[in-house]
Amino acid sequence: MFVVTITYTAPLERIDALLPAHVGWLETQYEAGAFLASGRRVPRVGGVILADAESPAALDAILAGDPFAQAGVAEYQVTEFLPTKTAPALASLAVTLP
Repeated sequence: MFVVTITYTAPLERIDALLPAHVGWLETQYEAGAFLASGRRVPRVGGVILADAESPAALDAILAGDPFAQAGVAEYQVTEFLPTKTAPALASLAVTLP
């Protein structure tokens, strides 16, 4: 499991121009099962994605396809974590450690 923190590196006008393409890319990743949740940061300086990719390299390849990345208007920080405790509604995401 990964938390992706996106930080915009361009004015919001450029971000907004790319937003429809970014949303389409997000939808593709949800359909593929790679993304579990996403949304804007508050204040609006970027976004956050909860991802369930096969590996860090697989996630890097997915993120490279983001129109924000392709246009060079955002930076990505990826944090891998093991969800060992969850709310009941998210129990299917939990992992058991040895």
